[in-house]
Amino acid sequence: MPNRRRQFDRPHSSLRGGVAPVGAVVVLVGLLASPTLSSAADPTNGAALAKQWCASCHVLPGTPNQRAVQGPPSFRDIAIDKPPDQLRLFLMRPHGSMPPLSLSRAEIDDLIAYIETLR
Repeated sequence: MPNRRRQFDRPHSSLRGGVAPVGAVVVLVGLLASPTLSSAADPTNGAALAKQWCASCHVLPGTPNQRAVQGPPSFRDIAIDKPPDQLRLFLMRPHGSMPPLSLSRAEIDDLIAYIETLR
C-alpha cells in the first residue's frame, strides 16, 4: 500500500510563494476598514457638535455669554467625572431630560475626543 501520509505533509497551496491564507487576508482587511483604526476622532468637529447640540444646556469652555442652567453638568465637569467608555454608552442611548440626539458613531467619537481635551 502506498504511503498516503505524504500527501498531507505537503504545504498547502495557498501558502506557497509567501501568499497568506484567505482567512488572514479577510481579517486584515476587516481590521483596516474598522473606524477605530482607519480614522481618528476629531476633537475640532466634536467642539462644533457640542456648540450646535449641547450649548443650550451645558456650559462649554470658551463660549461667551453662556449662562449655567441649573442641573446639567458643565463639559469640564463631565470630562473630569466620566471616562470615555461611560460617555460613549451614555451618548448611544436616550437619557434623562436631554433632547433625543441622533449622533453617528463617528460624531460620538468626535464629541468624546473634544470632552477629553477638557480634562
